[in-house]
This record gives sequence, C-alpha cells and structure tokens, in this order.
Amino acid sequence: MKKIILAITGASGSIYGRQVLERLVASSVVEKVGLIVSDRGREVWEYEMGSGVEDFLRSSFFTLHSEKVQTFSNTDMFASVASGSARWDAMAVVPCSMGCVGRIASGVSTDLIARAADVMLKEGRTVVLVPRETPLNLIHLRNLTTLAEAGAVVLPASPSFYSHPADLETVCATVSDRIVARLGVDCDHLEWGKSNS
Repeated sequence: MKKIILAITGASGSIYGRQVLERLVASSVVEKVGLIVSDRGREVWEYEMGSGVEDFLRSSFFTLHSEKVQTFSNTDMFASVASGSARWDAMAVVPCSMGCVGRIASGVSTDLIARAADVMLKEGRTVVLVPRETPLNLIHLRNLTTLAEAGAVVLPASPSFYSHPADLETVCATVSDRIVARLGVDCDHLEWGKSNS
C-alpha cells in the first residue's frame, strides 16, 4: 500500500490535479493521499473549476473514500509530510507553478509544499513535477534542470492527441494517467498499439 503526497499550486491546470486526486483515491494500492493546496492553488481551482476544493472533497465520490485523504495546510511545518521519518512513498505537484519550481530548486522551504518536496528528494523518493507554463525562460529551464539532476521527474502538462480524444477530460487524462503511473500506481490508460475500445 502506498502513501502519496499530492500538492496543487496556483498554475493554470487545476483539472490535472483533480484527475490525479480522483485516480489516487480510487486505487486499491493507495492507502493515503496527503493533500496540500496552496492559497493561489485554491483561487485558481475555484476560478477554473467553478467551485472550491472543499466543495469537491465533500462530493459523493470523496465521501465514500474520505478516510484516504488527509489534508494539510501549506503553512503547517509540523505536518508529517515535512519529515522523512513519516515514510511517504512519492509526491506529485500538479500543476506546479514556476514559483514553486524555483523554491524547490533552490532549497527554500518557506511553505509545506516546498519542504515536502525537499524531504522527498533528500530521501531519494519519487517526486513528479508537472509544470504548465509556456514559453519557458532560461531561469525556468535552469531550475527544472537542477531538479532533474536532483532526481525529480519533470513531466510537463503536454497532452497527446493520437488517441483522438473527444473532450477536455479525455485530453487531460493523457497527462494525468502518466503522472499516476510515474507515482507507481497502476490505472487504466491508453497504450500505444493496443486497442482501448
């Protein structure tokens, strides 16, 4: 059973965070999801999704799986995710703002998201960062290179189209499914060369 940290920051692309959370909670191999949403992440989520994160967590789907989701304030530096001894297995930041990328790359743990990522990297555990920014300037590229060299997986929110996705949910799932797979959690997804009908 896996314990996964999911952080959601204020970059555009809240749908990716929502889809990853849904997939993790629905998985039989995930014991716990530690959810951290930044203040900006909450604002962008509400703007893009039409309702707040808390409203989503009160939906019927999450009511059935409420024991799996543990929420943490981004200011709570005493949270279990801030310590390597808590043995969380993997972490994803979805979507990951360039500000968050910069803080993690420079080791500046001014909030719980950056501290948790720092802990996961120092413990040699999986960290998946999902930037949704374009174009990238040289500072962005250098920060992402630093993180890749430190062991993070940089997985840009770049959807694929060869499956002829019919709607936004399906387009975004081409990214979300890959994120979940990189966290070591199996879920149904498109595989090139196989029929998915």
